[in-house]
Amino acid sequence: MTRRLLLGYLTVALLVLLCLEVPLGIVYGRAEQQRATRAAEDEAESLAAYAAVSLEGGRTGALADRVEHCAERIGGEVAVFDASGRPAASSRPLTPAQARDLAGSREVRSALRGRAAIDVRTAAVGGGARVLAAAAPVPFGSSRYGAVRVTLPTDAVHQRVHGVWLTLAAAGLVALTAVAGVAYWLARWTSRPVLELERATARLAEGDLSVRATLATSTGPPEVRRLAVTFNETAARLEHLLASQRAFAGEASHQLKTPLAALRLRLDNLEPDVAVHARGGLAAAMTETDRLARMVEGLLAMARLDEKAVTRVPVDLDRIAAERVQTWSPVYEARGCRLALGVEQSGQAFAVPGAVEQILDNLLSNALRVSGPGSVVLLDRRRPQPPRRGHREHRSSYVELHVIDEGPGMTAEQRERAFDRFWRAPGSTEGGSGLGLALVQRLAAAGGGHVVLETAARGGIDAVVRLPAVPSPGGPGPVPGRGDALRQWPTRRTVPLPRLRSRPHSGARP
Repeated sequence: MTRRLLLGYLTVALLVLLCLEVPLGIVYGRAEQQRATRAAEDEAESLAAYAAVSLEGGRTGALADRVEHCAERIGGEVAVFDASGRPAASSRPLTPAQARDLAGSREVRSALRGRAAIDVRTAAVGGGARVLAAAAPVPFGSSRYGAVRVTLPTDAVHQRVHGVWLTLAAAGLVALTAVAGVAYWLARWTSRPVLELERATARLAEGDLSVRATLATSTGPPEVRRLAVTFNETAARLEHLLASQRAFAGEASHQLKTPLAALRLRLDNLEPDVAVHARGGLAAAMTETDRLARMVEGLLAMARLDEKAVTRVPVDLDRIAAERVQTWSPVYEARGCRLALGVEQSGQAFAVPGAVEQILDNLLSNALRVSGPGSVVLLDRRRPQPPRRGHREHRSSYVELHVIDEGPGMTAEQRERAFDRFWRAPGSTEGGSGLGLALVQRLAAAGGGHVVLETAARGGIDAVVRLPAVPSPGGPGPVPGRGDALRQWPTRRTVPLPRLRSRPHSGARP
């Protein structure tokens, strides 16, 4: 912004200087030309009067001395012609051919005819130098005239004009330098608060609600100062609202845990005393109580997840995936399902501490809920290969975690809404809070990644979690900063199942 303002100020100053100095230089050049012309006319008229007296009195010697003195004084040439057009005196020797040429020139012929107007023009004489020639008639009676021709070199005039142009250029350069200094200070004074507001806005968009524009409120144009004050008030109000919302969610979730635990305990104690025909209602009440408890836990986890305070660390995805498969396998086997681990290795990725475990627990729980007996759920890790014409650093940019089930799947609209809080798929019968995928999305975003639901090869859902990869030793790829958005992740609508490591289950599908 400073460069653009400075360029604008200098452009305006340059246009003003050009509009002032160019006409001034042109006017001065014309004035110098007119001054030289008048000087030549005056010399020619003065010498014509002297020549008329000298030639009538026969004083040709005095005329010759006067001609030489005049030529030496003006630095030019002087020639006097009688009424017949023959040279009567000249400041330099003339050959017959030169004398005829001078007598035949336009200004001399005009003077020999006794024209009152003085013919002034620029002509080439001698070695080809440009000169200013003026001729005046020398009266000899009533109808006979001689002529005086005076030539002045124009080099001195041109030098004076060039000197004026150089002076104007130097003055313009000094003026531009001064304008540049003032313009730079003015541009910095204008742009510094704007740049501070830009940086503060970027930090606020990244989640830093404590940012304030302090410099912009005291310096810069009044409009920018008022904008900075409004920005600070907006940021403070937003910070207060989000802090109040986070505190309310956390406190409410925490306060609800105790009465829910007491309610579940009382329902358990009532079970022996409930009639057989009423036990179905009691079981439904206990199921809803468990669902409400999970919802409260999810709200509490989301309230505690403060993305601006988390620190991303490298985590071993292969180790965590193996641990989660070992933990969840008995649960899957109890439901008649099978949990398998893909054979591909993914290495390390950047994530919030403990986030990958929570992500996998939520995704594996969702996959188990939609899987029927004999189904296979695959937990796979992948490091996508770069494109054929890609660069090597593309390979180390991110890694993927896939949880692929064989359930009924979802439509495109349902996959888009699945990350909304408290949203549940139509037809869901088992307990669920509708917060699992929302929490997964928050945890992935806190680690600099994201999660997407795709259609699996066998009709189910392929939940893909993409996280920034830890670059290999000596390889490219910086540690991603907080608030980074992953770049244009390639998606695959159909994901083939790789080879499985787990032992086949007796009830599994072929």
